[in-house]
Amino acid sequence: MKPEVYIYTDGACSGNPGVGGYGTILVFTDSNGIKHEKEFSEGYQYTTNNQMELMAVIVGFEALKQPCNVTVYSDSKYVVDAFNNNWIEGWIKKGWKTASKTPVKNVELWQRLLRVKENHDVKFIWVKGHAGHEYNERCDTLAVNAGKKDNLKTEIV
Repeated sequence: MKPEVYIYTDGACSGNPGVGGYGTILVFTDSNGIKHEKEFSEGYQYTTNNQMELMAVIVGFEALKQPCNVTVYSDSKYVVDAFNNNWIEGWIKKGWKTASKTPVKNVELWQRLLRVKENHDVKFIWVKGHAGHEYNERCDTLAVNAGKKDNLKTEIV
């Protein structure tokens, strides 16, 4: 039986593009009923909000050590709708083009996300941002604070 993991995410950007960061929280309850939480955040000198939203989800998946049942909570319609509305399948079929035949933005990050989530059973759930959701608020704080740190990364890898 696969472990149940909850990934809460948020991205932030001051200016868009501009300085930004992401925040991710993984929540897992072990077989003894003990709840574990792990936080991740990183800031970048020059990024977009959508890139940070994607990175928050990617980092959550990259932290998993085995196949899991994963529920991702995000306030990003961009991320959630891409999977729940099957946009991603359409983009792939069209050679990473949108319905209007323009190139999909952030293709490298989308492809990275597809790779890191492929061994997991995944459900995406949208949550309203800045609406008092405990983990979403914590992720927002992590993301905003990450963008305020010294020694921000220059490239998203």
